[in-house]
Amino acid sequence: MPEALFGGLDFGTSGARISIIDCKKDLIFSNSVTYKYNLMNPISWVCSCKELLDSVPVEIKINLDKLAVSGTSGTLTACELNGKPIGKAIPYYQICNDLEILIDSMANGEDHLQTPYSSLAKALKLINKYGQNILLRHQSDWITGWLMKDWTYGEEGNNIKLGWDLMMESWPKTYLNASWHKCLPLIIKSGIPIGPIHSLLAKKFNLNNELQIISGTTDSNAAFLAAGVNKKQGLTVLGTTIVLKKNINNPIKEKGITIHRVSGDWICGGASNAGCGILSKFFSDSELKELSNQINTSKKTSLNFLPLNSKGERFPVHNPSLEPILNPRPVSDSLYLHALFEGLAQIELKGWEKLQKITGSLPEKIITIGGGSRNPQWRKIREKTIKIPIVTCAQTTSFGTALLALNSKQ
Repeated sequence: MPEALFGGLDFGTSGARISIIDCKKDLIFSNSVTYKYNLMNPISWVCSCKELLDSVPVEIKINLDKLAVSGTSGTLTACELNGKPIGKAIPYYQICNDLEILIDSMANGEDHLQTPYSSLAKALKLINKYGQNILLRHQSDWITGWLMKDWTYGEEGNNIKLGWDLMMESWPKTYLNASWHKCLPLIIKSGIPIGPIHSLLAKKFNLNNELQIISGTTDSNAAFLAAGVNKKQGLTVLGTTIVLKKNINNPIKEKGITIHRVSGDWICGGASNAGCGILSKFFSDSELKELSNQINTSKKTSLNFLPLNSKGERFPVHNPSLEPILNPRPVSDSLYLHALFEGLAQIELKGWEKLQKITGSLPEKIITIGGGSRNPQWRKIREKTIKIPIVTCAQTTSFGTALLALNSKQ
């Protein structure tokens, strides 16, 4: 009998990736694609999903037993009751502050819901625009629904920013009498089998027609799984944004801090509005590699940049009005890149200091995952700034999503 295989699809800011592993956690296949349009267009998600499934060899696909999906936390889309997207999704980094009074009345004093970055703010904006006869689904949940042609469900971690309470396992009481409560998903825990892939999709992509779709997670939680972070370690995700995560013994409530439950463990963390996104605005991948090699990491620049991807910051400080500081730009491109690396390292340092203040300890080692983790010059600058050993995780976020599928339980 052929060995069962397990897949993970991860949808990020600029593209998607698939990883397929066996029961020994060995990587059998992986591939990545960029979005045809952009993060805000759900058709990009579908096109990427199709392209990735098409790329998997048939002999692997027919033995694929379980598949899970992770996506950007806080990217919300409206869709019709049959799952058809309506307009553009609102990305995680977009501020929605035009319904502040209504948001405050629904948030019930919860800081993470009162922020203009919250999915609650995005949800109320979408309802205000399209009415109440819609479904509201985050990126991972919508793609999971597309694979099953059933958009009933939402995974708990993806819906915290929408108001799902992990400890009470319920929506806020203020939601229950709201006329738009029907727009919300039926919440299930991460790593739970939901049902089989839709038969027409199985046939179209030559997939095992008994392939089970597993409730997914957020992209940063998938990264945490991929990195295998233990109790004394911390995780830094260097993607389009910087995300920090750390194990905690008990859940806590703190402004700007998110709490998740991953494989039974409580995880706290925060996500900055700074990261590799700012680097790609100024340099191509080849330029980043060439200019990085010119950086003398033993020296510091005299430039104090705040390299936010756009206006506003979520963590380590909460300030929707905070402006990036990217000038004066020096003549030397390598010096400019050096200063941007330093600014990003300072943000990461302040993030770890904030988590230390909340949890009482710093990690003994930081594991890094994401595109930026492969830059040795940036890593040296980070180590000098943060003063904690840093190691790079060779696995991708979609590998962590595949692990979620492998370890899924009824």
